[in-house]
Amino acid sequence: MDKIKVGLFGFGKTGKVVAQEIMQDKQVDFAWVVRKTKTSNHKYASRLLGFEFDSTPFFSADQISEDFFKNHPVDFIIDFSIASSYKEYAAAPKLGIKIISAISKLDVVAIEVLKEYSKHSAVLYSPNITLGINFLLVASQVLQSIAPKADIEIIEEHFRDKKGISGTALKIANILGLENTKHVNSVRVGGIVGKHEIIFGLPNQTIRLVHESINRAAFGQGALFAAKWLYDKPTGFYSMEGIISDMFKQNIPVY
Repeated sequence: MDKIKVGLFGFGKTGKVVAQEIMQDKQVDFAWVVRKTKTSNHKYASRLLGFEFDSTPFFSADQISEDFFKNHPVDFIIDFSIASSYKEYAAAPKLGIKIISAISKLDVVAIEVLKEYSKHSAVLYSPNITLGINFLLVASQVLQSIAPKADIEIIEEHFRDKKGISGTALKIANILGLENTKHVNSVRVGGIVGKHEIIFGLPNQTIRLVHESINRAAFGQGALFAAKWLYDKPTGFYSMEGIISDMFKQNIPVY
């Protein structure tokens, strides 16, 4: 595989950690970062991330146009920004640029737009792109098929200031056919990055499936894993869950 050329949307709390992972991957050429902030003492992401070299320039959202992607071509756009950012790279898929969107909550309209993009290039959307949580999604469906009468409750734990119900928890509820909020229990304390637990209750036993993100680096590692998997894949709409499910069926090791 040749080096993968990547552009990143988003440089917030998670975006910075993701950028660190991309910067350190020797199989990746980290081309640029698009962020909301216009003013900064740093022109290059490398400097802000603590590296002693100039690499990966910053651009602001108002600098993005169709010409931007022609003048700054990449193989992939990885999106960890905001829910409306998909509008900013509408021209990219038509140029053959693949999209990986890891926004935690996208509405139906946004997802439909991404599906339109996938008619021109490969597009992957996963609200939680960590390897572990997507294995959890697959494993929970297998368990539900084995024990279809089990009671199911979902517990999601996140940092104190996280607003609303976890998008990942809602997705778990949806794929298991549950009423989205009725069976989702939210906990907001301290600095928890993210923890999801699915409890299967049977008459004489309880089964718990748990995934915890210890560091936001797991999101960057998941996005890079997805990019390497998607590198030679054809046009279409993909999900991290689908990748893991295929590997699960084929017994292909992730690492």
